[in-house]
Amino acid sequence: MISENLLKQIEFIKEIDKIKYIKRRTKLFNSDRNENDAEHSWHLAMMALVLSDYSDGDIDLLKVIKMVLIHDIVEIDAGDIFIYDQNKNHDNTEEELKAAQRIFGILPEKQAAEFIEIWNEFEAGISNEAKFAKSMDRLEPLLQNTSNKGGTWKEFGVDYQTVHDKKKVIKHGSKELWDYTEKLLDDSVEKGILKK
Repeated sequence: MISENLLKQIEFIKEIDKIKYIKRRTKLFNSDRNENDAEHSWHLAMMALVLSDYSDGDIDLLKVIKMVLIHDIVEIDAGDIFIYDQNKNHDNTEEELKAAQRIFGILPEKQAAEFIEIWNEFEAGISNEAKFAKSMDRLEPLLQNTSNKGGTWKEFGVDYQTVHDKKKVIKHGSKELWDYTEKLLDDSVEKGILKK
């Protein structure tokens, strides 16, 4: 006899395959191919594993990895909003909350509640785990843009101050990674791939 919980979990696994089709504006390192949300989430999980020593607070690394793996699943319904979009706020949490409730709601009740709680914690950005997870989320596209001679910064005419303002959340999770970020931004201005 196959359990109802297993059937729900398999249904969820099939549903989240759709994240592989959510294209992001940022391109892969040294590439002209857009990254998708699944690639982004995987990369953040690996970054968290590799860079966890730089977290400014004590963190539960497994919880950070859960956060970065599930934080963009809501984009299956809500879509990906470009962080530098001038017309729509990147923090479309109302649409995303509805998406979280629907998608995570496919899971058995206890697991659904856990995933929604972890997703909400990431969105709130208050716990040490959420701060560090958000640092990873903001650092990865910065690394991609610097590898692509300005990437989406150049493509969409984004200036230094805008990038700096959007990336400063990194300092809440890691002072050392923030210092590195500021150096990358300054170097990008000097190289002419980010306008001041």
